[in-house]
Amino acid sequence: MALAVCLLFDRRSERAVRSLWDRVEEAGVPSLRSHTHGRHVPHVSYAVLRSWDQDAVVAAVKSLDSGAPVQLQFDGLGLFRRGRAWLVAGVGADLVARQQRIVEALTATGADLHKHYVPGRWLPHCSLAPRATLSQLSTVAAAVFDVLPMQATLDRAALVNSATGEITPLDFLP
Repeated sequence: MALAVCLLFDRRSERAVRSLWDRVEEAGVPSLRSHTHGRHVPHVSYAVLRSWDQDAVVAAVKSLDSGAPVQLQFDGLGLFRRGRAWLVAGVGADLVARQQRIVEALTATGADLHKHYVPGRWLPHCSLAPRATLSQLSTVAAAVFDVLPMQATLDRAALVNSATGEITPLDFLP
């Protein structure tokens, strides 16, 4: 079980990512659309917590200044261990600094940050196919490279519980 502080896509960008999930599924590869509880939304996570106090997390994030919507351009396909395929975005120094401020606020509450979200290790990404096999990677790549590059606007934020799919919208953009 984990809690993520996520940027969420605007409607146009969310439709584009969901369309890509559908293309991957139609090609026979399970995407994030059908993964686990099936309630996933397109997102980019600033931080993933392994243990936390929800009220303290909300208060910590609310203590940060609200930021402008984030513009990202996804230009490639990335892979993590165990077949996790994702969209690669180029990011600027502002987004990296925002992520670091969020992590500092969260860890000050005593929350346990997942090691891949430590500033300097964090790779901003949008998940596509969380369990693609080696034989499926060419199928995923073909679907992705048919639609890239993809411009996206992330204009909302939420806390997302990965175990349940519960989404707690934030009324500001950290």
